[in-house]
Amino acid sequence: MYSTSNFRKGLKIEVEGKPYEIIDFLHVKPGKGGAFVRTKLRNMLNGRVIDRTFRSGEKLNRPHLQERQMQYLYKEGSNYCLMDNETYEQIYLSEEQIGESRLFMVENETVNVVFFNEKPIGIDLPIFVELSVANTEPGVKGDTATKTTKPATLETGAVMPVPIFIDIGDRIKVDTRTGSYVERAK
Repeated sequence: MYSTSNFRKGLKIEVEGKPYEIIDFLHVKPGKGGAFVRTKLRNMLNGRVIDRTFRSGEKLNRPHLQERQMQYLYKEGSNYCLMDNETYEQIYLSEEQIGESRLFMVENETVNVVFFNEKPIGIDLPIFVELSVANTEPGVKGDTATKTTKPATLETGAVMPVPIFIDIGDRIKVDTRTGSYVERAK
């Protein structure tokens, strides 16, 4: 069980028998009355986002989720094909089920697929992934003293600001939680 004091972004909780992921939360202590927590939750089954308020200290169940390592094979239309590494069974997940994670998925990479009641509902990516820069403007030589950034398109199609010393073909480390540049990959 989780208490409202355990809330953090990305935490998975069960509300009314359905799995939800916390997108955002705010602890509120009004001058009069008891403290409460305002949350923004994403339904892991259908992707809908709801606002929900919980009393401070309220207990919530953990959803019964299983994770299996699967290999992302290819995208077909708006569906993503994944293969179980042990049984070689293939499943398809929709763009809604994958969500923003699709911006950081590279073909033939291993990802954790989340199952709820034996039904695939989404994926969990590692916190950091390494991706190649597919397109960006050339940097200006000698202009490295400031924190200047430029837009870069990655191999997956994601666009993000990167420091000006990053060039086409460089591999960079990306934080999948925030979708931001971390460092040049070693």
